[in-house]
Amino acid sequence: MPIRPLTPEALADELVGAIERVGPGHVRVLVDGAPPARPEVLADALVDPLRVRSRPVVRVSAWDFLRPASVRLERGRTDPDAFYDDWLDAGALVREVLGPLGPGGSGEVLPRLWDVEVERAARASRVALPAAGVVVVDGPLLLGRGLPADLTVHLALSATVLQRRTPADEAWTLPAYARYEDEVDPVAVADLVVRADHPDRPALQTA
Repeated sequence: MPIRPLTPEALADELVGAIERVGPGHVRVLVDGAPPARPEVLADALVDPLRVRSRPVVRVSAWDFLRPASVRLERGRTDPDAFYDDWLDAGALVREVLGPLGPGGSGEVLPRLWDVEVERAARASRVALPAAGVVVVDGPLLLGRGLPADLTVHLALSATVLQRRTPADEAWTLPAYARYEDEVDPVAVADLVVRADHPDRPALQTA
């Protein structure tokens, strides 16, 4: 598949254009990637260009939709299968963020559900997103879960780069990402793939 190198700014413009092409109504965007790929940086970079185009934006982090520690750490703090299967409260993410922006939805989004720092519900208020609004959700291991989305972006890292950039105290997560590659194949299922081995020189992979 052709790979087109871009500056980070040009990449953001390309993705905003793709969002605009989805249509004038609510658009749900998933920016998927392991932490070393910095999906939150790309997701944040979409906000201002979208707002310039009169598209209100709500930014959501999947890390704010984790299950309580009593559930996600039931198999231990460093179990890669628990990280893969149990950490994200996908049902809550659908119920509170993605579902309300689908057909017939209320248009009201809860941007944060759970505060992992203090292990209690986040005191966030719902946000009413106008009809032209966009929600951009970033996080790891988002694809293959049946999350309803209008545009999915995967930030791909080679196994070598992922291992090198993952901090030593998070190396236990690496088998989860290997399982993700085997079971989901995010490069194949994402609408857009960004090769992110070089953060300052991303490349957009096109069909």
